[in-house]
Amino acid sequence: MKRIAVFSAILLIAICNSCSKDTPDLFSTIHGIVSDHETGAPIETASIVLSPGGKTSVSGVDGRYEFKDLEATQYTVTVQKAGYHTNRKTVTAVAGESVQVDIPLTKIE
Repeated sequence: MKRIAVFSAILLIAICNSCSKDTPDLFSTIHGIVSDHETGAPIETASIVLSPGGKTSVSGVDGRYEFKDLEATQYTVTVQKAGYHTNRKTVTAVAGESVQVDIPLTKIE
């Protein structure tokens, strides 16, 4: 009976060790906060477009947005919201990393 318990324990350890992440993450994440340039307040429902690829997102009530599972390359993040000037930022996504791109918008006067 002891042999079965020892064998089971060794098997469990071997299985757990094989589950470890040996391969590097091939994708990146771009995330950030859209805010008012003057007040710093978050801007909700701003439209965010990622180029190349044309992925889109909308900022939440806290101004946050996120694009996951991106290939490692250079992107342009374009943010638009009625009543504000459009703003763009260029960012390089690196495999296995998360890049924060906060984008302030200036009100149209």
